[in-house]
Amino acid sequence: MKYPAKSFRQRCSVMVDFLKLRRDKGLTMEEYDQFHMIDRPASFRQHFLGVNEQRYYLDLLNPVKYYILARNKYVAHQMLSAAGLPLATLFCYYDPEAGPQQGPQTAHNTEEVLRVLQAQGVTSCVVKTTETSHGSNVQVVTDIDYSQEGLCTFHDGSTCQMSSLLGNKPLMFESRIRQSAQMATFNDSSVNTVRFMTLLFPDGTAEVAATFIKIGRSGRCVDNAGAGGNVDACVDTATGTLQDAICFDGWEKITPVTHHPDSNAPLDGVQIEHWEEICTEVKRFQQAFPFVKAAGWDIAITDNGPVIVEVNDMWDRTGQLFIHRGWRNDIRRCYMAWKNTNAQYEFGRLPNELSPRRLQRIARK
Repeated sequence: MKYPAKSFRQRCSVMVDFLKLRRDKGLTMEEYDQFHMIDRPASFRQHFLGVNEQRYYLDLLNPVKYYILARNKYVAHQMLSAAGLPLATLFCYYDPEAGPQQGPQTAHNTEEVLRVLQAQGVTSCVVKTTETSHGSNVQVVTDIDYSQEGLCTFHDGSTCQMSSLLGNKPLMFESRIRQSAQMATFNDSSVNTVRFMTLLFPDGTAEVAATFIKIGRSGRCVDNAGAGGNVDACVDTATGTLQDAICFDGWEKITPVTHHPDSNAPLDGVQIEHWEEICTEVKRFQQAFPFVKAAGWDIAITDNGPVIVEVNDMWDRTGQLFIHRGWRNDIRRCYMAWKNTNAQYEFGRLPNELSPRRLQRIARK
């Protein structure tokens, strides 16, 4: 463990504390280290949801037979679009294994991609892979020169041919989302999104369990820390007010801020415009996507309301750091509501390092 200790007794105290949380909550050593559990108040420790217990709940709430509907961005786009929910426009889906009869927007080589995009007059778009997360492999194309065999210019000024951009992984070419003026004020090079943690209950009602905002750094096109650091803040679920903003440059480089470090835009105390209407819409999104009953939505705020960037069926635990509380009780309450309906699924999502018997004991507490 990384905790400094001045004496053997202190080191033993930390180890005993970890083993207790490991026994009672199934926490991993990584979680104990990253969240500095030894220094956390009792309420945070009690309500923190670790990965092992989270998987146990999500095996029921987001069963493996449905998780692909959220995990694969192309499949999710098709499902959400069919439900009439607001998304970026899908210009083209590239898959090297696709055949010529897969649809008018599907392409499997460079010539077809250029033909599909040019037919729609696309000169600027967002390109992303279908299976990655944390903002990796997302590129903003600011110009496509069809007269030069699809020469692509990116947001940072670099260029490459379309043939070099394509590879052996599926790609989505989508329209660029224009965020509201307020959201652009924080950082205008990225679409800054609000993460909504939503829950769907057996009676059809949906709740917003937690909210926080992710803001990119100057010159970066994504808002996620996975692309090299970002700014995060709790969003008060009731009022939409930003609180406790931080610069997140990795677990060992977390710095409290009141203003964005690049734009100097104020953060703490700023209220997101039209918050009540946005929350109502996001709850409608959850109701329209009942296959995933505990979802993490990345939502862009535009002048026309919230727009879905992506939906997550399995999310990391970092948001509990941003909102300064654990969301175990919220997820567990939804889990118990569905468990009481006797819903059962044959397979779990991933091998869990804890035994089913031990997980059942942890969940009962």
